[in-house]
Amino acid sequence: MDDEMQALERLEREYARSPEAYRSGRAEPRARERRRKAPPGDGTRRVSMADVALRAGVSGQTVSRVVNDSPRVDPATRARVESAMAELGYRPHRAARALRTGRSSTVGIVVSTLSTVGNFRMLQAIADAADARGYALGVVTATGPQSLSDAFARLQEQGVDGAIVLNEATAIARDVGTPAGLRLVVVDSLPDERFGVVASDHAGGAQAATRHLLAGGHGTVWHLAGPEDSFAAAERERGWRLALAERAAPPVVRGDWSAASGYAAGRELAARDDVTAVFAANDQMALGLLRALADAGRRVPEDVAVVGFDDIADAANFRPPLATVHQDFDALGERALAALVALIDGGSPTAEVTPTQLIPRDTAPARDSPNEAPRR
Repeated sequence: MDDEMQALERLEREYARSPEAYRSGRAEPRARERRRKAPPGDGTRRVSMADVALRAGVSGQTVSRVVNDSPRVDPATRARVESAMAELGYRPHRAARALRTGRSSTVGIVVSTLSTVGNFRMLQAIADAADARGYALGVVTATGPQSLSDAFARLQEQGVDGAIVLNEATAIARDVGTPAGLRLVVVDSLPDERFGVVASDHAGGAQAATRHLLAGGHGTVWHLAGPEDSFAAAERERGWRLALAERAAPPVVRGDWSAASGYAAGRELAARDDVTAVFAANDQMALGLLRALADAGRRVPEDVAVVGFDDIADAANFRPPLATVHQDFDALGERALAALVALIDGGSPTAEVTPTQLIPRDTAPARDSPNEAPRR
């Protein structure tokens, strides 16, 4: 085996010196033959479609259809081929596919910031979905209309097949418009015939959170809102107002999604004796709010009940565990990429809304929970 590995190493050196000699067969025939006969997946040669076809018991054409996400493959066969690809470590050759199909198999992501947990989780979910479909990602940032225009231009220069704009840039995307020739999906937006839309039910989740707090015996619910230029923040505020339609809504206290802004707003809220329930527009701001309440000696949930939004990974480990609204980031990422692939394949823009779910925890327990605190 050591002799074979040494021969393969010599082959690689020969290929580096003269790829044409290797392709023509002049470079070390014995080493080349050993490389050709090496079992697939052992790291000595690239796994081919033929290897996958042999392992899955299908034709090479069927493997090609799975790789290119063709609908002409039944689910059982697709699952068998994908399993064989995973076992052998097969990865499509992007350059070859681009030459064959005229597509780069690369999608762009436009985002204003990755400092928020929501944006980071969305990017991870899209990356996972893209990897499963054989797409690479190119990420660019945009913080204003001109920056967004520049981001679109850079992506077009890179030859991406399409782009996904994450929620923070939605309003900017509507102002700038869709560049000619660039297929676009926006995460969190009103329906728009110019681009595909995938959104969470922000308003419905906010209504559920607010009604949950009202059901706990509170006369009203205060709102720690997100930035004014955010579609998600506006929808969550709209849901909060809908839930308080028959009550006087208190003034909104606004943050910027960060825990620091939640703490600053929380100090203002903690100083008011009439604040007994707060719906925070995201979990990070809720974290800052909890600290401000603790610093002011306000007990949660005995004195003030709190519900956040997003259900980030650490929400259950806050002190106390944070009641929140769950967003299915993995489903959003998969649906955003699926919507973009549909556009790339010649489809028309669609709009899809994914449901959210209230998760009661100690900061605002369910009414029948033994941990529920009396309200005043």
